Amino acid sequence: MENQLAKKSVTSILSQENIKSRFSEILGKNANAFMSSIISATKTNPSLSDCEPESVISSAVIAATLNLPIQSNLGFAHIVPYKKDGLSVAQFQMGYKGFIQLALRTAQYKNINASEVYEGELVKHDRITGEVELDTTKKRSNKIIGYVAYFKLLNGFEKMFYMTKEQLENHGTKYSKSYSSKYGRWQLDFDSMALKTVIKLLLSKYGILSVDMQTAITADQAIIKNAETLDVEYVDYNEKQSFQSNALESTESIELDVKISDAQKNADNKSQSKLKI
Repeated sequence: MENQLAKKSVTSILSQENIKSRFSEILGKNANAFMSSIISATKTNPSLSDCEPESVISSAVIAATLNLPIQSNLGFAHIVPYKKDGLSVAQFQMGYKGFIQLALRTAQYKNINASEVYEGELVKHDRITGEVELDTTKKRSNKIIGYVAYFKLLNGFEKMFYMTKEQLENHGTKYSKSYSSKYGRWQLDFDSMALKTVIKLLLSKYGILSVDMQTAITADQAIIKNAETLDVEYVDYNEKQSFQSNALESTESIELDVKISDAQKNADNKSQSKLKI
């Protein structure tokens, strides 16, 4: 009965003219299909159907604003149920493919990707310079030992960020209250969460960030209290603390430092939009 009420509430909210108009303003002719995907998400996920309907809609508005689909199988963005003070609320979560998509839309990235690193592929790394060398022909097994993210800008600047699987397990345990939950995304899809983490941290520290990318980083893994003003609440973990800690612990990760001229460094510093934490 509660599930039916939750479904009916989400459906009734989406049937309101002001809500339909808002999605139409954002998505145009694709609004109806997107709203149908919201209803479909609540029908296929019983836990999500139990969430406060307003939180589901607010998360969906963020996804619509970023023009990212919310179907879980696509891996761009997700609406995830979360328990807060005994109540079920919806949480917005980015997928690693979503971050890549938003970066490509800036037309500033020549290449960007994230990948698993298998046993035997890591040839060497220098903890002083941050240089890392991979050889995919030396893969010895299907055992994943780490995850790496990489981008190269059109101006030639490139950066790589690597974390071992153990580091990511520790990261998830430290910063996600739902890490050990069998219903949490870390347990349901560790690889995707690990890939998202390395590419998100790479972009937030070194990438050119569009307004949409800044919105995605801010809204990721948060309850959206107000989608219009981007008023969010981090109930699963402290987003700011996570990024600050990552900066302090950067010696535990492997970074590829590319030699570029001082002139290019200055140009890059002026051109890159940094997210202020």
